[in-house]
Amino acid sequence: MHSAVRHLVAGLLSYHVLAYPGWAGSSKQGRDDNKPNYHSNVGVLQYVNPKIGTYGVSPNDNGGMIPSVSVPFGMTRWTAQTRENYISQVPYHDADAFIHGFQATHQPAIWMGELGQVVLTPGWTEEVKPLFEQRALAFRKEDEVSTSYVYEVSLDADTEKEHDWDLTEEAAGEGPVPGGAGSASDDVRNGANGRIRRRDNIVGNFARRIRVAMSASAHTGHLRFNFEGAENCPTEEGLLQPYVSIQVSRQNWTGQVQIDPQRQEVFGSNPQRQDYRLGPDKPASFRGYFVSRFSEPFESYGTSVGANISEGSHSASGGLLGAYAKFHATVRVVEVRTAVSFVSIEQARKNLDLESPDSSSFEDTVESAKSAWLEKLGRVTIEGVNSTDKEHDPRTIWYTGLFHALQYPNDFSEPTSRDLDCPRTFYSGYTDSVHETNESYYQSWSIWDTYRAEHSVLALFAPERVNSMMRSLLQIFDWTGRLPMWANMVETNIMIATNADAVLANAISRGFRSFDLQKAWTAVRKDAYEPPEKDIELLYYDREPDTSYEARAGLTSYMEHGWVSNDGWSESASRTLDYAFNDAACAIVARAVGEEDEAAALEKRAKNYAMIWDAENQFMRARNENGTWANETWGWTEGDKWVYTFDVLHDVEGLAALFAGGRQGMKAKLDEHFDGGHNMHSNEPSHHVPYLYSLIGYPSAAADRIRDLAWDNYNATSSGLSGNEDLGQMSAWYIFSALGFYPVNPASDEYVIGSPFFEKVTLRLPTGAASGGEVGGSERTLVIEAPNATFKPYVKGLSVDGRSIDRPTLRHEEIVVASLIRFEMSETPTRWGEDGEL
Repeated sequence: MHSAVRHLVAGLLSYHVLAYPGWAGSSKQGRDDNKPNYHSNVGVLQYVNPKIGTYGVSPNDNGGMIPSVSVPFGMTRWTAQTRENYISQVPYHDADAFIHGFQATHQPAIWMGELGQVVLTPGWTEEVKPLFEQRALAFRKEDEVSTSYVYEVSLDADTEKEHDWDLTEEAAGEGPVPGGAGSASDDVRNGANGRIRRRDNIVGNFARRIRVAMSASAHTGHLRFNFEGAENCPTEEGLLQPYVSIQVSRQNWTGQVQIDPQRQEVFGSNPQRQDYRLGPDKPASFRGYFVSRFSEPFESYGTSVGANISEGSHSASGGLLGAYAKFHATVRVVEVRTAVSFVSIEQARKNLDLESPDSSSFEDTVESAKSAWLEKLGRVTIEGVNSTDKEHDPRTIWYTGLFHALQYPNDFSEPTSRDLDCPRTFYSGYTDSVHETNESYYQSWSIWDTYRAEHSVLALFAPERVNSMMRSLLQIFDWTGRLPMWANMVETNIMIATNADAVLANAISRGFRSFDLQKAWTAVRKDAYEPPEKDIELLYYDREPDTSYEARAGLTSYMEHGWVSNDGWSESASRTLDYAFNDAACAIVARAVGEEDEAAALEKRAKNYAMIWDAENQFMRARNENGTWANETWGWTEGDKWVYTFDVLHDVEGLAALFAGGRQGMKAKLDEHFDGGHNMHSNEPSHHVPYLYSLIGYPSAAADRIRDLAWDNYNATSSGLSGNEDLGQMSAWYIFSALGFYPVNPASDEYVIGSPFFEKVTLRLPTGAASGGEVGGSERTLVIEAPNATFKPYVKGLSVDGRSIDRPTLRHEEIVVASLIRFEMSETPTRWGEDGEL
């Protein structure tokens, strides 16, 4: 971290402590130690810290995560809102001192847009405060409890003044990329467009406080508000009435809201979709719907447009739209259950009745969420960890990583009855219509990131969902004629290449076949051989607005020359390397359907990475149409010549042969890459790089790099991710690395050996892990042992069920059918695996 950044962080933290002493102290003033305890029988969930990845000085060094509650793969996540989110800003930041509400969010990543959000905020003042900056309620960090199944916090009901307007979408003008379009600035700093938010020197006394607990299911959030300390602040007219306000829409987006006091409901919708400029799909009828049902009768109610309140109004429409319900002054507890739908108000109400019926309690919601996460995370038992402080506990990093990885992609289907096998319904932005299905439908596909290791995590820990996910990809192909690149309700064309080819190959290589393989081949073959519309007219730069499906932009050049020409397309060198890998993935799909000749042709074309090898400089380098070399700094996607020189996931043997000196020359370049500070683990192109040492015969060197990267880039605090989580990929690297292996070529079934972190891990694999996702049969238990791995980083022996392994690789099938994988570890470098995989 640069010294200027260090000073900025130190100053920011110091300002928090000075302006808001409770943020750093341990005072229990005003706290109720008799509050309900939701934390019994949590098992390994004690090691999940949802606040990991919620802090960063800029969007690019922020994990982009939020302390959300939902269930695995839930459509909607619920989070405390400390800022308004937009592209480059998520709704929570751990440095913030005020909570402005509790938000249902569908923003999948920090560089993607929100859609279908709704925000609920409790209040206990004479006047209802509908605007973001008015709703600010101070909170103390020691009163904040964040888990996978419930979020708790106490708010100062008497917070004065307005706060944090500069953290709103209005202040940012939608942020640095309005509508998702344009070139995203690397300079976006804390707050909107470089503004540092003003903090008034206010010390809350919390004499009157609102204690909040929040839990959720897949489509429904459940909030409990306890209004405490009423005796401390009566008005001349009597006690103040508690209320809950709901923000229905933001500026420039026309929301609709209705209030039904007989049903004790507020319901409405808004059409906001922040990525509206990106991609070819323009879903005109898109709306996010909600229904909120309250536990207490309304004493009064009304609507708001901006700061203008209409008391007694039953309905309203407009931008900056809100509604509120006030309760009798003697009410001390209000619960509200809010269901979200992309189908209709009626479906939102059905989601509410099915997932959180009137007969259910808040405790029921908590226990259901807890059980859902325990069913997944409770399958793993970790023993033998490094003795360290709480802020670096590797169990917390690992279990939180799996918690992150099992949130994506999101299941956007909605139930129609309580029967688990009932038909499901969902809205498709591609067709701008509602569909019915007999299974889940998945959205939030950040495939440039997740193809690397996230989908391999899902094959091990959620195999029952993998086939359905592949069918969702192919359903999108049916609608659009293309597989998705970065789908956020619809295609956004963000990032490059057709890495869905690799996601399909990943599933096929791991034995998942319950999807239409012939259609998969048709889809990936189109990726490989059919350029996008206007391929020779557009640059297809990142976030270029209003383009058609990008697919492999520059494929015209790639098929003619063997490389994407730098003078015709943006990010040309990265495209060339990625397209070569995509070709290798397509070959796997081709072979799965018996297309041997097609597979051979694609495997030959997968050697095109060598077309941009500059033998004189020993780097990959962009080329112009006439074959001349471009500037060495041009042509890269979120990287440079250093990391992309090693971006040949599918043919490390061929890559090593390019270097002068072969393996030794490649090792020397790897050493220079790491020792020279060129590796940036905060971004995905670097994730496989340390494992290349193992493949060229230097596993002990890999062990050194892997352990250093784990220590430097991960910890158990809110700043515990050095880069954006990107829908589980940052955590997927740690999950696999801690187990001792990583999928360098994720299109294949191969994992490369690194250095296990734990002495013993017991995995109770779900049914389907060894059978391609097919249910039935018995679960398998896999034990991974690495005695003394906490202080012995080097592998000197490996066996699978007693069978000695000399190569530094394992196959997926070897892992999922094994009972015992045993590493023999050493304190000093060894010669094990020195033949590599080549």
